[in-house]
Amino acid sequence: MTGVQALEDEGRALLAAGKPEEAEQRARQALAGGSGGVNCWHLLAVALRQQGLFEECRQIYELLVDKLPGNLTLRFELAETLLLMGEFERGWREYHHRYGMPHTVQLERRVQRPRWDGRPIPGKTLLIHDEQGYGDTFQFLRMVAWAKERSQARVVLQINAEQVAFARRSAGADELVLRGQLPPPFDVHCEMMSLPMAMGLTLSDLPGGIPYLSAEPGRVKRWRKRLAKLPKPLVGLVWAGRPTHLNDANRSVTLDTLAPLAAPLAADGGTFLALQKGPAAVQALTPPAGMRIERLDGEIADFEDTAAILTIADLLISVDSAPVHLAGALGRPAWVMLPSVPDWRWLLEREDTPWYPTLRLFRQPSRGDWGSVSQSIAAELRKRRKTG
Repeated sequence: MTGVQALEDEGRALLAAGKPEEAEQRARQALAGGSGGVNCWHLLAVALRQQGLFEECRQIYELLVDKLPGNLTLRFELAETLLLMGEFERGWREYHHRYGMPHTVQLERRVQRPRWDGRPIPGKTLLIHDEQGYGDTFQFLRMVAWAKERSQARVVLQINAEQVAFARRSAGADELVLRGQLPPPFDVHCEMMSLPMAMGLTLSDLPGGIPYLSAEPGRVKRWRKRLAKLPKPLVGLVWAGRPTHLNDANRSVTLDTLAPLAAPLAADGGTFLALQKGPAAVQALTPPAGMRIERLDGEIADFEDTAAILTIADLLISVDSAPVHLAGALGRPAWVMLPSVPDWRWLLEREDTPWYPTLRLFRQPSRGDWGSVSQSIAAELRKRRKTG
């Protein structure tokens, strides 16, 4: 093994161990002798990104993509960096390469029709199909109506069964078909998250009409009755995302991390609603001292129940998760806990988000510092009580 290869291997191990500063040092050592190749430059870019050094990271990715335009992994990582920095024009173009990576290529739906390029196509049929996670679909459902207006086409929306009812109550689609079912004949298609590229989405186009999704009235009535006797205010809590998400270790916390929130809401006489699903939901059985929490995971059958609860609750406090996007799409207030290097959609150095005007962002001041985030939210809960 060469010295350069050893440094690169050490650097990747350090990245995996959450030590990007040391990984950066190894990458720079490997490159200093002039013999480090593309892999060393890529290691350096990733190490810089994990430290929040986005400008230098972006410059390295642009250099790599210029030299290796066919490496779609590099192009996708450049896209995420550009979008995070708010550079939408090129970011959406590069984001189109998201299905060219080894771990995502099997997810691509190969459609034997042209992709819509954003031009009017009156008299034609446009198939829009959802993709990726539930949060992505909640976020980009707003664009179906925009695509309908721009294309002047008949729009068929292919969507997963868990979210089809929301699409049925929203505007834009002339026909709905479930994912996995054969759609009717169509002339052009577009992935839901390629609509920004096709339509040239800019920050100034956001957020559009809010709310653009609604809860089912019958569910709201049922949950209003279920929650009626709980002490108010009602604050929903989600402390962990989907465990299989590639970045879940950086975005999820434990319920104990939110212990500072207990006293301010208790002083206000309120109740936390545990909206958490999945393995982490069991943590609500042993909440932090003084936290009055109502565990609801066994009663929440689907997103329709979550939407109804969010419609009734006074506030949602959550890590980056699908319920956050659902709250924003419903026009409901939510406070979002973000890691120091967040997902691209949350941009940088701002407490608001152009995607959802009812959301407020609480960012880690440094990598891994969820304690400061919890303390900041606790302080805001105290202020909310004083001004409420």
